[in-house]
Amino acid sequence: MNNKSISVTLKLILLVLTINIFLVANDVYFPKVSEAMNQELIKKLFVWPLNQIPTIQTSIIKTENQDSKVSLNNLLPEKTDEKIIYDEKIDYEQRIINVVKQADQSVVSIVANKYLPVADVHILNPFDMFGEDLFNPFGFNFEIRDYQQQPQGDQQYEKQEVASGSGFVITSDGYIVTNKHVIADSKAEYTVFLNDGSKYNAKIIAQDPVEDFALIKIDANNLKPLSLGDSSKLQLGQTVIAIGNALGEFQNTISVGVISGLNRSIMASGGGIAAEKLNDLLQTDAAINRGNSGGPLLSLDGKVIGMNTAVVASAQNIGFAIPINKIRGTIEQAIKTGKITVPYMGVYFIQLDKTLAEAKKLDVDYGALLEAEKDIKAVIKDSPAEKAGLKDGDIILSVNKIKITAKTPLATVVRNYKPGDVIVLEVKRGKEILNINLTLGEK
Repeated sequence: MNNKSISVTLKLILLVLTINIFLVANDVYFPKVSEAMNQELIKKLFVWPLNQIPTIQTSIIKTENQDSKVSLNNLLPEKTDEKIIYDEKIDYEQRIINVVKQADQSVVSIVANKYLPVADVHILNPFDMFGEDLFNPFGFNFEIRDYQQQPQGDQQYEKQEVASGSGFVITSDGYIVTNKHVIADSKAEYTVFLNDGSKYNAKIIAQDPVEDFALIKIDANNLKPLSLGDSSKLQLGQTVIAIGNALGEFQNTISVGVISGLNRSIMASGGGIAAEKLNDLLQTDAAINRGNSGGPLLSLDGKVIGMNTAVVASAQNIGFAIPINKIRGTIEQAIKTGKITVPYMGVYFIQLDKTLAEAKKLDVDYGALLEAEKDIKAVIKDSPAEKAGLKDGDIILSVNKIKITAKTPLATVVRNYKPGDVIVLEVKRGKEILNINLTLGEK
């Protein structure tokens, strides 16, 4: 083969390679492969043969406006002794930051003010070091101050801050969710502080007669409401974020933890509030301090999955929140009607699980066992339950075919209905299975 033939052959090879390089550079050649592999790697593979032709001096390509010769060594990963950072950790931290930024303008501080004698002085409680509720360990977690009157002659009064808590915006026109015990003093005036420093007088719209929930309203527009999540899908160990007015002093304090328990029942008290039994609560180790009451418990997608309500004063990081599913319908009802009517069965019950079923030697490990403490009857006299024929010792297995379990407890399921609704209960009585119709009352 003469030199002319060799030259023509080389020119043809160069032409083919040039066309390939052009197609690869524009993602035309092997588009499916270029989607699945690193585009730069593919481009370099096609360029590599050019470097193997010693007589051709055009094996220089331009990348990022700079001339650089591509060699096979550039295709291999760079050796390094450094450990690769776990990307999920970065994502996890960034998600928390994003949730906090999103919720920052939606969480509010609620302060109670009251006219008190000027001579009132703050009492230092010697038991403060043990927590406010030394003998009632499950305490409502809002800041409250005790005063002692010391009248001297003509008494003068001035408005003073007596309590504080938290809440979160649920509508853009000023509806705010909080705990009932945060606004329990009927003689106090309540002020809402937004995180930007603005403040508004608050009007109490409705208070739940059963749950520790209340709805208040401020005269404001264009607020940023939080979205409600689904608390039925929560799992133990799931990350949650609590935000609130810690100690009534540190507005929008952030704490992060996990769901450490589901469907807890406690007797809560404190701050002059009578002891109240709270059921089906979420337990979390996210620090919930006094003043956090009414603040949101958020998932990593930024949605409210609970409302912080109580804390164990004598323990470290054992707090409780009301699952948002339990009060979702109540929130909607209170906004629409300005009042809260609660469906009422009239029973005391225990949620069964495998451990409890084994201890009581029962042949079912789910459902609500109608049982009360000591001499109290589980079926309240003249209640809808008594009128329907329920008896102590019955086990309610389902309501309208919704199975009663730890994730769907009786109280939460019943709250989805209205007073006057007729529900069908599947009831186990001894070895017998009964279907009982019950007309819900109102409380």
